[in-house]
Amino acid sequence: MFRLAAQTLRHRTGGFLATFVALAAGVTVLMTCALLVESGWRHQGDPYRYGAAVAVVADRDLTVDGPTVLGETERTTVLLPERGSVPEKVAGDLADVPGVERAVGDRRLVVTTTAAPRLPTTGHGWSSTALAPHRLVSGRPPRSDGEIAVDARLAGPTGLVPGATTQVVTGGVSRTYEVSGVVGADDAASGRAALFFTDAHATALDPHPGRFDAVGVLTAPDADRDAVLAEVRRIADTAGATAYTGDDRGLAAEPESAAARSLALGAGAAFAGYAAAVVGFVVAGTVGLSVRHRRRDLALLRAVAATPGQVRSMLLAEVGLLALLAGAVGVPAGLLASRRVRDALVSRGFLPDDFTVQGGALSAAAVVVTVAAVALLSAWIAALRVTRIRPTEALGETAVEPATGGRVRLVCGLACVAGALSLTVLTGATDGQTALGAAMGMLYLFVLGVALLAPWINQTAARLLGPVLRTVWGDSGYLAAANLRAHARGTVAVLTALVLSVGLGGTVWFLQGNLERQAAVQSREGVLAGYALTSGAGLPASAAAEARRVPGVVAATGVRRTSVVVPDRLEPQTVPAQGIDPLGADRTLDLKVRSGSLDALREGTVAVSTARADAAGWRLGGEARLWLGDGTPVTLRVVAVYERGWGFGDVTLHRRTLDGHTVTGLDDRVLIRTAPDFGDEDALAELARRYPGGQVTDTDRLTGELAEDVAVSGWLNKMLVTVLVGYAVLAAANTLVMAALARTRELSLLRLVGVTRGQVKRMVHAEQAGLLGVALLIGAAIAAVTLTTIVRAVTGAAVPHVPAAGWAVLLGGTSALALLATMVPVTHVLRTAPVEGMGVRE
Repeated sequence: MFRLAAQTLRHRTGGFLATFVALAAGVTVLMTCALLVESGWRHQGDPYRYGAAVAVVADRDLTVDGPTVLGETERTTVLLPERGSVPEKVAGDLADVPGVERAVGDRRLVVTTTAAPRLPTTGHGWSSTALAPHRLVSGRPPRSDGEIAVDARLAGPTGLVPGATTQVVTGGVSRTYEVSGVVGADDAASGRAALFFTDAHATALDPHPGRFDAVGVLTAPDADRDAVLAEVRRIADTAGATAYTGDDRGLAAEPESAAARSLALGAGAAFAGYAAAVVGFVVAGTVGLSVRHRRRDLALLRAVAATPGQVRSMLLAEVGLLALLAGAVGVPAGLLASRRVRDALVSRGFLPDDFTVQGGALSAAAVVVTVAAVALLSAWIAALRVTRIRPTEALGETAVEPATGGRVRLVCGLACVAGALSLTVLTGATDGQTALGAAMGMLYLFVLGVALLAPWINQTAARLLGPVLRTVWGDSGYLAAANLRAHARGTVAVLTALVLSVGLGGTVWFLQGNLERQAAVQSREGVLAGYALTSGAGLPASAAAEARRVPGVVAATGVRRTSVVVPDRLEPQTVPAQGIDPLGADRTLDLKVRSGSLDALREGTVAVSTARADAAGWRLGGEARLWLGDGTPVTLRVVAVYERGWGFGDVTLHRRTLDGHTVTGLDDRVLIRTAPDFGDEDALAELARRYPGGQVTDTDRLTGELAEDVAVSGWLNKMLVTVLVGYAVLAAANTLVMAALARTRELSLLRLVGVTRGQVKRMVHAEQAGLLGVALLIGAAIAAVTLTTIVRAVTGAAVPHVPAAGWAVLLGGTSALALLATMVPVTHVLRTAPVEGMGVRE
């Protein structure tokens, strides 16, 4: 059968080209997603900072117990947004372990040097040099609070040598230090540069008193490594931390590595799930249509004594060979595409520079097997009808195609539509990621329901549109309506691809636009201050008090941006939050408080958005249990519930609640409101000069930056929808071309009985108008229901914002491509003489 299948492929290249294109494009899309997941799984970061340590104890993630299912408690692990720390006591416990030579606590300080302000740099205590290990290249270690040692990555481009001085900004304050020495490393290092204070000075600068960022374990030469590691893990578990060993030490050294791994795994898996569903729809439809167009060939094989099993084996062999060829093309294309995606993610700050595309063999095998399995299953199902009936009946079946599907197909289609409608209730009752997941499930159930019910939809539409087509196109419209009724099953793949394009594009693309618009609108309307004091190095808590002392300033509010982990119905979520100084906040911020008051915001209390309160079951006056960004659990009393969560975060805390629980311990900005007659902007400029990198800007600019940040974060979703909709549109065009070329005999017969070329073209135009009208109407209805439901659940807006230009591009572009993909091949077919066309193979 493989020899026969190979001969068939060789002599029917044009007939199999459409199937090959669908398979190869599907492999490319899935390969890109799978390789992103595999690269994230393999990414460990650079363990250089802890190269000499056999283990590193650190707190980088949070494990939360979820609901109990079948007697087992589900646990979810989330990455800590503010990089957790461990108590100093852990270092002493680890040092007492037999076989441990030293347990060195490492402090990681956010610093910026004026000598190299663009070079990412971290500050540490001198004792942590033993963990790399570093060696002193020149000079000596720092001995006083005014001295630092710098590593070669910092000294090289800046020319810093022992005896030189430089400004170092940390904790929002700029200080002058003398360089006491330059240190190097045994191995070539990558990542951030480092500078070293004395241990005492690093402790004084650390915003996390009594805690280390991590503790590295150095063992004695004769130590029992396995026994040491076992005890280290026990101590780490007791402290609620993790013991990192081997290559995993890179995840403890650089937070960007852990974040990159989490994003690559999460985004890749989510994209792969959506892509797999779309590829499944497209491949199944294309393969099924390809087999259906060969009914005459298959019936003839049955008539000359081929058994049903032989016919099915031949079809499976053909599709299997096509899948292998598609894999040979799609896998290299996926490798190239994944590298381009990686570069785009790095350039936009989603991934660090050291993130690389790794692996490929595992992803390629999984993708090719998955696509081949879908194609083989589709071919087997499509061949069942021809191979289950007698040969003479099979030849008769080629004359008139069955109009609709079986009862099982009808029941499954109705069940999918019912399931999609039920998910609208779930989407409306939830919010955030839960609502988004339910909405995407609703979207795919709708599309699957349309795919299963397409024969009945096409027949009903043909009957309803018949009078309209006859009125507009005359006799050609009559023929078009008859063709739509007769070929209701043949246009299933076309209808599904078009509905998927419009439904998916109209939902995901416009959803992201609504989220960006909602965030910008809420931020613009909620900021009452006219000015904002900002600094790239951060602002100390005293900056707000300094701003209030400026003549003409009526209120100033320090704002500290962060993220917290909150419980949800299914799993914990990381949500944006802010810490504010509530003194005068009612004059600088309007969060649109629905109940309670921000005046009651104190340490130990919290204000929450309405969406988050509904999702977590929090009520005014009740308790809210959550985890701060560094994993510290807190139980706070809810004193206010507000509506503008998209513009200001779902959680608002008193700034003192966040002290010691953020990486820098600094404010991001100070909102300043002045009197109506204020005109002394020089005083504000003088205020800004007191802080390194400080500047005073209009708050309108802050709104623009926020909208830009949201747009950048939404780039991932837009990239997803662009790829998937592009693939669906390609599949629709591919299917339309295949269907048009398969009508050579039909159109030739019409011309032989007296139908002119103009009448044939008008007939095809009428068919496409009817089919496109139905597909666009259904796709737009699905997008409207899905988009409205999720926008109401996520943002609270009753009506989503949909720009007219966006709909025009989506609907117009899909229509133009569909018409082009049909009329070009039909025009080519009509150039063939009718007598010659009747002799063309099916």
